[in-house]
Amino acid sequence: MKASVYLNYGEPEVLNIAEVTRPIPKHNEVLIRVYASTVTAADIMMRKGKPAIGRLYLGLLKPKRTILGFEFAGEIVEIGNGVTTFAVGDRVFGGTTALGCYAEYVCVSAEDVIATMPDNTTFEEASPVSGSAITVMNFLQGKANIKKTDNVLVYGASGGVGSYAVQIAKWFGAEVTAVCGTSNQAMVRSLGADFVIDYTKEDFTQSGKRYDIIFDTVGKTSFSHCKRSLTSTGIYLSTVLSFPLLLQMMWTALFGGKKAITSSTGMLPAKERLRYLLQIKELLQTGKIVTVIGTRYTLSQMPEAHRYVEKGHKKGNLVITIA
Repeated sequence: MKASVYLNYGEPEVLNIAEVTRPIPKHNEVLIRVYASTVTAADIMMRKGKPAIGRLYLGLLKPKRTILGFEFAGEIVEIGNGVTTFAVGDRVFGGTTALGCYAEYVCVSAEDVIATMPDNTTFEEASPVSGSAITVMNFLQGKANIKKTDNVLVYGASGGVGSYAVQIAKWFGAEVTAVCGTSNQAMVRSLGADFVIDYTKEDFTQSGKRYDIIFDTVGKTSFSHCKRSLTSTGIYLSTVLSFPLLLQMMWTALFGGKKAITSSTGMLPAKERLRYLLQIKELLQTGKIVTVIGTRYTLSQMPEAHRYVEKGHKKGNLVITIA
């Protein structure tokens, strides 16, 4: 089978197409023919081998797992012994911390974050869900305990995580203010945002409005900058961990009503992430949310896809099509 392989850490050019042996499903595993995958920030960090502490898992000098890719959408073509919840021919989507989704086939444990796809969803539309949409559920529902009465601001609302965040916050019944660039305002409004702020023309912290939740989906703001725009018990969420944010998390956990919070969604137990995935499946099935796809690349264009994501200006989700 064809796969995008990297044998050394480095820039996007370390990713190359290679012929590798197709995996064989072990006990309680399914073999999936992958039709679509994505590129996440975690993929970028693993390709670079940074931060260095991550190499304790990845491999000290060179990667032990040479095929990246957490997210998949495809069709089950073979099942291993002990699998009772899935069958050959099932259309499935999800994510696996075992990696290997940058390939035509991947083996996934039947107990991992995997579910049958909604009937009204394409492989491309399903592929980003286990990363971006589950991240939103973890932050808004799991960490912030979002309520119908909340005023929520989503920073980076036009990106992969942000476009899901706007829709999911609206589904919870919150009032949503979206922050994005000029060219993406119409798209964000179409997702249900009540108010849209163009960050190139206005600093939302200067308006005087207070929010119960400020969700920075791209790591471009800070708790210090946003603090005065939070209510007395407001929560600042960021998907990007930094040392200053870590200190602020520890401080706000002990003192004051306003909180700074981050989370590594991929480190949650599989059962918890699967619970979020099944919630999102229902939202997709009923048309409550949609997947915004901004860019498509093929498996052979993986270096270009990584370069694009590293620029930090995605519109919607980037999808890798694996024909």
